[in-house]
Amino acid sequence: MPFGSIEGIGPGATVTVEESASNCYPDESWLGRVINAMGDPVDGKGPLPRGIIPYPYRASPPDAHARQRVKGKMNLGIRSINTFLSCCRGQRMGIFAGSGVGKSIIMSMLARNSQADINVIGLIGERSRELQEFIEDDLGEEGLARSVVICATSADYALVRRQAAYLTLSVAEYFRDKGKDVLCLMDSVTRFAMAQREIGLSAGEPPTSKGYTPTVFAELPKLLERAGPGTVGQGSITGLFTVLVEGDDTNEPISDTVRGILDGHIILDRAIAQRGRYPAVNILKSVSRTMPDCNTEQENALVQVARNLLSTYEDMAEMIRLGAYRKGSNPDVDQAIQYYPALENFLRQRKDEKTTLDKGYDDLAGVLGIKEWRSAK
Repeated sequence: MPFGSIEGIGPGATVTVEESASNCYPDESWLGRVINAMGDPVDGKGPLPRGIIPYPYRASPPDAHARQRVKGKMNLGIRSINTFLSCCRGQRMGIFAGSGVGKSIIMSMLARNSQADINVIGLIGERSRELQEFIEDDLGEEGLARSVVICATSADYALVRRQAAYLTLSVAEYFRDKGKDVLCLMDSVTRFAMAQREIGLSAGEPPTSKGYTPTVFAELPKLLERAGPGTVGQGSITGLFTVLVEGDDTNEPISDTVRGILDGHIILDRAIAQRGRYPAVNILKSVSRTMPDCNTEQENALVQVARNLLSTYEDMAEMIRLGAYRKGSNPDVDQAIQYYPALENFLRQRKDEKTTLDKGYDDLAGVLGIKEWRSAK
């Protein structure tokens, strides 16, 4: 398949075969730049310096037995994720949401507010209109200064969109090998899968699950496994990958496959967004698989108290809204009703608001009325 338009090419056209390796040459001067799938600048800031060491677009993940373990919490700057879904350095998480529920906003908050050394942001299949808006309004100068943005719009050919995803991980691997803690953000894995489906169908592969070809499910782990902790002496790639769920169904084929590969999932709920609470994270449906081990017992206990209150309220939500529940019938429900407004306010966060790990836990303890909780640590 071609990487670009074949208009004007026909029988009799001269073809020149050139030898070239499928490599990119990242460099630290790429920080603050916006590049395309081929590693060429698209931001009008002049030529892009070429690094010395070649990095293949389709590299293999580090050997499983040689990798370091995931350790040490990373401050992502979003209160609801820091406290209820704590993320460790080298962890890989998915952000699952339908269209228009706030994926791009949460990505920009992560890029600006996280404590990672470097951000590598892959915008795969984005709307052309949104690219400049994301860079100027959402990411801003502060976020762009420590980021490399790789973009391939929805108008680009399938090979280009797929290549942009590979390049995103290659650039992240370059900075990881420099000993940096990299935050790799990709929006979205679904559009990478759609590009691979288009390529597979053109090659004659049979459509299997909802039209997706077998190579889609073979390529997803090869891509996502490249993120994670490096080997001894290297840094880490903490990966947060958005998944555009079709019809808000988090069990459709791509969502189900990605959820099984990653180390946790963050569900953005349309019903919560419609209530006006952003980020629209559904705490009860989201999970971080590394969180229990990276938290202290006191932190886990604090979070569990809050989760129990939210769960109790959600179980009785319909009856409460209809006025069918009578106060005093169940002390646990009464307690959940008392704390629910404050917990909802805790989970709400403005786009320009920044928080830390310690402040998040302290604020949650304050909401629950638990005093001196740190004295036991």
